[in-house]
Amino acid sequence: MTHASPPTTYSPARIRETVQELLAAEGLPPIVQAGHPVLRQHAAPFEGQLEPDELTQLIVLMRKVMHAAPGVGLAAPQLGVPLQLAVLEDQFEIDEATAAARGRTPLEFFAMLNPSYSRLGDGTASFFEGCLSLSGLQAVVERPESVRLDYAMPDGGQVTKDFSGWQARIVQHETDHLHGRLYIDRAELRSLSTNSEYAARWAEPGIGSASRELGFPAGAQAGREAEADQAEAV
Repeated sequence: MTHASPPTTYSPARIRETVQELLAAEGLPPIVQAGHPVLRQHAAPFEGQLEPDELTQLIVLMRKVMHAAPGVGLAAPQLGVPLQLAVLEDQFEIDEATAAARGRTPLEFFAMLNPSYSRLGDGTASFFEGCLSLSGLQAVVERPESVRLDYAMPDGGQVTKDFSGWQARIVQHETDHLHGRLYIDRAELRSLSTNSEYAARWAEPGIGSASRELGFPAGAQAGREAEADQAEAV
């Protein structure tokens, strides 16, 4: 069942006040966890609610929180700010086999405002995915392999850019946050695992083992893994 996210109840003045409180506080703010309504509301499009210097400072703060978590993306609602703003960056070092299986390449830092995406082609990929707002959990999510992202830059410029592989997954995950969606809305719930169980059992490039042992379909990704296993056996 699909549920529409209600619009944020925050006024522009309250959004700015919330940001000013974050910027004035000492240390890094905590990441809002699932159950808080700000994560389930449609964030307000950025329409100048913040002064340019406030927007810049908020982006710097969000990047620091993302690095400290650590994570590869952070949306403003995850700091309690229902504004369509997210930061993204993936510079983690991972082994070559995992990088190849997941189509994972480094993603340079950028901030996006008012993003929306559309799928490119029919290809999908299924992998375990986590979220800083659902601490300690992961689940398999099937997503389009490639998407086209439209967004505004902090300086007001408009960008259209195509992403594929793991970069496309990050883009979709963070954009969903701004529309009140969490990855569990799209997840195969039979795959839901704690981080410790994931690390002990399912931390492999693909999801074939988890699919078989936890009893959930894995779609196109499982098919590709089965073909690879057969090829190796031959």
